[in-house]
Amino acid sequence: MRKTLDKLISWTGITVAVVLLLAGGLLTYAHSFITDQVEQQLSQQDITMPGAKALETQAQKDALLQYAGQKMTTGDQAKAFADSYILVHMNAASKGRTYEDVSGEFLTLSKDPNADQAKVAQLGQLRQTLFMGNTLRGLLLNAYAFGTMGTIALYAAIAAFASGALLLVLGLLGLRHAKTAEDVRVSTAESGRVPQTA
Repeated sequence: MRKTLDKLISWTGITVAVVLLLAGGLLTYAHSFITDQVEQQLSQQDITMPGAKALETQAQKDALLQYAGQKMTTGDQAKAFADSYILVHMNAASKGRTYEDVSGEFLTLSKDPNADQAKVAQLGQLRQTLFMGNTLRGLLLNAYAFGTMGTIALYAAIAAFASGALLLVLGLLGLRHAKTAEDVRVSTAESGRVPQTA
């Protein structure tokens, strides 16, 4: 009974190990695919990270100085550029107002026949600027999200490989133990001696 239990546990461990190793392979492929896609898509945009002279605040320098002058190819670069460069300039241009705020004000004024047309045109331009900024930020932050998923897939692959390898070793050791125990029982039965139990 003990031998059967040892074999069952060992084979279960080996089966789980194989599944984990296959999962590790798939996760590695996912990491590689996502990373390549993010790099390819960002490279096609041909965005150069701002240089040190373009960084005005300490917060911008903390986020962007490490990437100064580089071509944008990673999700981390995309997030830093979206949050610490584009958003900063959008907020400066709109004095902290969102696209929705500016758009609402523009639509209200554009319907008013007595409104200052220069102000309407200015709000229309600002509205367009914020729209483009939000669109670009959204695309860049999507790249960051996918890049993060790729990184998580890599960590999960490492964990799957390590766990699979450990279970495989333990399963093989369990089968070896079951075989050794079986050989001892056969040997003692043939010699007519009763084996001592711990």
